[in-house]
Amino acid sequence: MTTQARQTTRKWLALAVIAAAQFMVIMDTSIIGIALPKMQAELGFSQENLTWVFNAYVVAFGGLLLLGGRLSDLLGARRVFAAGWVVLLAGSAIAGAAGNVGVELAGRAIQGGGAALIAPSALTLLMMLFGSAPQELTKALAVYGAAAPAGGTAGVFLGGVITEYMSWPWVFYINIPIAALALIAVPALMPSAPARSGSVDLLGAATVTAGLAAAVYGIVRAPEVGWASGQTWAVLAAAGALLAGFVYLQSRRSEPLMRLSIFRAPNLAAANIAQLLLGAAWVPMWFFLNLYLQQVLGYSAFPSGAALLPMTTLIMLGMVVIAPRAMQRFGAGPMIVTGLLVLGIGLGIMSLVRPTGNFWIDVLPASLVAAGGMSLAFIPSLGTAISAARPEEGGLASGIVNVSYQVGSAVGLAAMTAVATAFGADEIGDPPALTSGFSAAFLGAGVIALAGAGIAAVTMRTRARESVPETVLTKYPRGVW
Repeated sequence: MTTQARQTTRKWLALAVIAAAQFMVIMDTSIIGIALPKMQAELGFSQENLTWVFNAYVVAFGGLLLLGGRLSDLLGARRVFAAGWVVLLAGSAIAGAAGNVGVELAGRAIQGGGAALIAPSALTLLMMLFGSAPQELTKALAVYGAAAPAGGTAGVFLGGVITEYMSWPWVFYINIPIAALALIAVPALMPSAPARSGSVDLLGAATVTAGLAAAVYGIVRAPEVGWASGQTWAVLAAAGALLAGFVYLQSRRSEPLMRLSIFRAPNLAAANIAQLLLGAAWVPMWFFLNLYLQQVLGYSAFPSGAALLPMTTLIMLGMVVIAPRAMQRFGAGPMIVTGLLVLGIGLGIMSLVRPTGNFWIDVLPASLVAAGGMSLAFIPSLGTAISAARPEEGGLASGIVNVSYQVGSAVGLAAMTAVATAFGADEIGDPPALTSGFSAAFLGAGVIALAGAGIAAVTMRTRARESVPETVLTKYPRGVW
């Protein structure tokens, strides 16, 4: 085999590891879905607080992503990528061994911290490998993009298999051998970059993480203590103050965690808003669809996971085969608008679920329509969002777009949990009340998606037939090894 052939093989093997990383960090948001009822019974979670098994991971993930991106730029993406796997492995061991609520949530938060190191460094490594070749970059982004929602949906199925035939701690322990294999592959496959001098804004990282956590906590607690209560508004005011403080800190720092002027780049803010609203619509859908399948239709763990396999398959085909070709023909903007519109329609259909429903009528058609919308919108918004940063800020751009999706996921789930609870989703053992709550959550998520389509239609200014933004192609020279 020639040297060039070996390098080509090595590059695509590296992409497989990068895509697996993206699959894993998103899968860890969803693999717990089927296991939640058993975790609730064994660890003592209330129905309202059960979402914190998800939110502890996502808040740490979203809140620390900018720090992960900054560290990737300063220390080198390969080093941070490897460190993230070590942290994820440790968090998985703690979460699996947990015997109470506090330890479980601590383990999930550590997992989220590891994911916050992995995600931006993985996307930076992808750009280093493929950024100079437009056709290869389009394919690589398609594979990478498909890994995220496919990981989210496939995690549900895998969680069902594990919960049904093993035990819920193994939804966390499964990460350990995968992390070990990834750590072995990193030195052999990933391109290296020298460390650069610069400071790390730890205060900014702590402020944005605390602000996000407070916002999610306030929204989740509101149905229980009341939206008009002083406690609810005090927590939400604290969240707003922390997030405003983060913005102020970034405007005053000579080396901020997030350079605010980056948002002046054309379409960057619009694409990140699209990613945020995609997460806010998509994640509540699978969360409450899991609960509908188990708590209303009476599915056990394995059938509940298997019920979402058609959606997973469609997402993978849509992102790898259909979306790149459609993006080349129609451009990113129309794809994002259409995808969010179709996702909203699918969620609207899903809101018609019945207490006496069945998979073929109430779940399958709506889930396929929603999956089709997600597969159309995700890659165009991702590709546009990462194209605007300077080369030395690739980690920052990757961190920002991941933050957008994860913040949308956390806040969207918190808001739809509040909606579902208000409409009866806390009435365990009462299928009509549960269905009413879940239906309201699906409808609310659909409104979010439709609002995203409208915002994207107004704000996106992408040329037709633009498969990959041209600015990407000039940033990452060949010969990164």
